[in-house]
Amino acid sequence: MKSELWNVMAASLMLVSSISAAQDRFADVEISVTPLSGSAYMLQGAGGNIGVSAGEDGVLIIDDQFAPLAPKISAALGKLSSDSPSYVINTHYHGDHTGSNAFFHEHKGATIFAHENVRVRLANDDKVSPAALPVVTYAQGIKIHFNNETLHVFHLPTGHTDGDSVVWFEEANVLHSGDLFFNERFPYIDLASGGSVEGYIASVEKILTKIDADTQIIPGHGPLATKADYESFLAMIKATKKYVDGQKTAGMSVDEVVEQGLPEEWAQWSWNFITEERWIKTLYE
Repeated sequence: MKSELWNVMAASLMLVSSISAAQDRFADVEISVTPLSGSAYMLQGAGGNIGVSAGEDGVLIIDDQFAPLAPKISAALGKLSSDSPSYVINTHYHGDHTGSNAFFHEHKGATIFAHENVRVRLANDDKVSPAALPVVTYAQGIKIHFNNETLHVFHLPTGHTDGDSVVWFEEANVLHSGDLFFNERFPYIDLASGGSVEGYIASVEKILTKIDADTQIIPGHGPLATKADYESFLAMIKATKKYVDGQKTAGMSVDEVVEQGLPEEWAQWSWNFITEERWIKTLYE
């Protein structure tokens, strides 16, 4: 009996410790707000960039970062229009884009939209609260008419994941790409969740046909971007893929390609999450 009690106490302490660590991790994060065109804004903190429509109809947000940041995000939204968004759109299921879903649904009354695969993947995760699940799902896409804007939400398959969506503000000419764009860095392609390098390239190529030189792009990660930035990102993916494919065809193992590395011109794209080594392994697979 004492042993069981000790195990319960130890587990409780570990849980409290992990929650405290998560809160400490985000304690110094500040939410910055960048006005764009029309009703559109970009919020940055930690995790995926947030797109916002704020105006007379209220607030709609695209992605919502990590759970501990929810109160800070809400406070930033309150300075624009309302701290209680009517709608949340998830561009995919990863926790740095969906972590605050439950907060905005339970405490602020938001309706959550996402591709149907996002709901499936979140529902299959025991750590995700039912309150975090999208309640409106779609197969191909939807249009939302809000704050005198037409928001086109459309699905692109097998890119970053199997549940990717991008959102285009038609009148404002603003695009939220989700993680189909990591500006100035190697992308994360979730091969275990339906993503693929070929699908990622195809998705980016399709998006580029829908925007122009004046489009302001909110990338999943990184600074505000232009179509030219997006084209440079795609060129990097294609060039590094061609290089790794060539080394693989020549008989080099993945470890040998990693040891040799990419040409120096791509070094600046490496970052703490997707290093050059990890990007090479993604391309090789």
